[in-house]
Amino acid sequence: MNKKKVELQVLNISNSQAQVGAYALVLGEVNGKRQLPVIIGASEAQAMVIELKGIVPPRPLTHNLFASVLEVLGVQLMRVLIYKVDNGVFYSYLYLKEDETILRVDARTSDAVALALRMNAPIFIYEEILEAERLKTGESADNNQEPGQKELPEEDALEILKAALQKAVEEEDYERAALLRDQINQRKNNL
Repeated sequence: MNKKKVELQVLNISNSQAQVGAYALVLGEVNGKRQLPVIIGASEAQAMVIELKGIVPPRPLTHNLFASVLEVLGVQLMRVLIYKVDNGVFYSYLYLKEDETILRVDARTSDAVALALRMNAPIFIYEEILEAERLKTGESADNNQEPGQKELPEEDALEILKAALQKAVEEEDYERAALLRDQINQRKNNL
């Protein structure tokens, strides 16, 4: 059985509205509109923000150290896969390759994403998990929202889109930036 996988990218990291002292990592579907919120700890959020902003710490942080060890050993991080969610907790695998050997290692999703950012590895999720856990933003065609599904306030959705636009411009991904700009303008016109 081969489940369909969807590639994700980091869109935003912000304070969690749901849990004090936690952060919300928002992953977005590459070439799509769906977004996935993942609650992470403060140290993992800091590690991701440092990498996203291109800040080089004076001494290697834990994720930098782990990435360096893998590189020295000749091990490549092929991809991260979010393979399960249970009670709001996401579970991930690191797929590592050394010569012809492929290893699968269980990891916290926050650590897996932080490592993927450092090692330029893609992040994937099973389609069914993304569909079940994605943010419901009111723009979906079906207004039959089931009880318990997440609803993102319009202000937060705009902030996430603006952050994604900034990232796309910084990465010179102008096609994605144009799409994001159009989404932002459409949302502003609907307010």
